[in-house]
Amino acid sequence: MENMIQLDSLTKTFDGYHAVNNVSLEVKRGEIFGFVGLNGAGKSTTIHMMLSLLKPSSGNVYLLGRKVTLGSYGLWEKVGFLEQASYYPGLTVEENLDIARRMQKLPDRQSVARVIQKLGLASHKNKKAKHLSLGNKQRLGLAKAIIHNPEILILDEPINGLDPAGVAEIRDMLMDLSKNHGVTVFLSSHLLEELAKLADRIGIIHEGKLIQNIAMTTLEQSLKKEMKMVTENLEGYFLRTIQSTRGIN
Repeated sequence: MENMIQLDSLTKTFDGYHAVNNVSLEVKRGEIFGFVGLNGAGKSTTIHMMLSLLKPSSGNVYLLGRKVTLGSYGLWEKVGFLEQASYYPGLTVEENLDIARRMQKLPDRQSVARVIQKLGLASHKNKKAKHLSLGNKQRLGLAKAIIHNPEILILDEPINGLDPAGVAEIRDMLMDLSKNHGVTVFLSSHLLEELAKLADRIGIIHEGKLIQNIAMTTLEQSLKKEMKMVTENLEGYFLRTIQSTRGIN
């Protein structure tokens, strides 16, 4: 299966401090990769290098088989990203998305209406972005990221500020894009429990190092095995306790 995202020994150093330290990973077409770590672990720095917002100290990033450099402008026609909820505060939701449409050179003006509907922003389309709730600002950022139907989505903390219903809606949307449209999704979060409901694979970063890269099926099997062992041990303990109480040898 084709690699859509590839990081090769990616490293970023600030004044001798390794914010990202020799990270290598691959993400296949249509896969959802969850990038999880505590705040300050190196998630955002990694994503900034993936988006060419930061130059790596060493190592390389490849998207769609092409090396990412400061001049990789053509890539962004096929890559959508949410680095943070960015918008023009004095413009409406509809106006913000129409600017995004024109920047992506999309001739179909109905693409704005479609993405507004998809992200549940119809009742807010005439509201200025600065008056949106935090969750709806996040929805606006996601709408901008997917308006041009990208092949890769790179999302940094996409569910921040969303209520549980909003989180479920975004989860369903990303799973649909992945499973039914072959979109590759790379998303970071500090919420392992939420990523576990969505991702095909999980990468755990800690102090700049990728300490685990594991398929969710493998992780689930491991957890089930551990839970079975715990259950069996508890059952054995209770049985021995009962026998001891009753004086049974």
